[in-house]
Amino acid sequence: MISKDQLTYEAIPLPDRLIVSDEDMLARVSAFQDLMGRRHTIREFDGRAVNKTVIETCIRIAGSAPSGANHQPWHFVAVSDPDVKRQIRLAAEEEERAFYAGGGGDEWIRALEPLGTGPEKPHLEDAPWLIVIFAQRWGEFEDGSRYKNYYVSESVGIATGFLITALHQAGLYSLTHTPNPMRFLNELLKRPKSEKPVMILAVGRPASDATVPKVAKLKKPLDEILTVVEP
Repeated sequence: MISKDQLTYEAIPLPDRLIVSDEDMLARVSAFQDLMGRRHTIREFDGRAVNKTVIETCIRIAGSAPSGANHQPWHFVAVSDPDVKRQIRLAAEEEERAFYAGGGGDEWIRALEPLGTGPEKPHLEDAPWLIVIFAQRWGEFEDGSRYKNYYVSESVGIATGFLITALHQAGLYSLTHTPNPMRFLNELLKRPKSEKPVMILAVGRPASDATVPKVAKLKKPLDEILTVVEP
């Protein structure tokens, strides 16, 4: 993506200029708030297939996110192969059993109790797609020489937010999963050492008996998450 002949600055006119009135601005963001307010994380998935083009489009949207020095330090692996999903589940559950057996610490495990989680992760097989997100710690030019990526965690976090939002816009549900350690994903998915797996997203439609933890509906009010500094 990055080549040595792209390392000089050149300005071009703003290619897309969105002109929105104050009234329309509020209406648009209120409608978006309503859309995102209906986003839920689930663990029970309907196994029906999801069109690959929908997944590709959502990942293309994620790839449009801003990033440090525009290096776009991410790679997404979309998995629908049942055998590979099975291998991911087995490896993830092995790490999860160690976590719940005490590796995570008592305080962390108690904090998870209201969410009803445990070491069993059937959703990693039930969901029609798993999207594994990798952070690229460094990149390479065409000649094989390395270049450093900047603000990698922040950039990948922003792209992941774009992806989750795009999936919700498509009418799909997702579950973020972060077994630790996750290095098994590099070997299983044949990704290079320069990439660090940071998240698995299980993606699909909700099962007819899908549930969410009651506590998941409790969100901090605006006055707890916002400070406004005005003249």
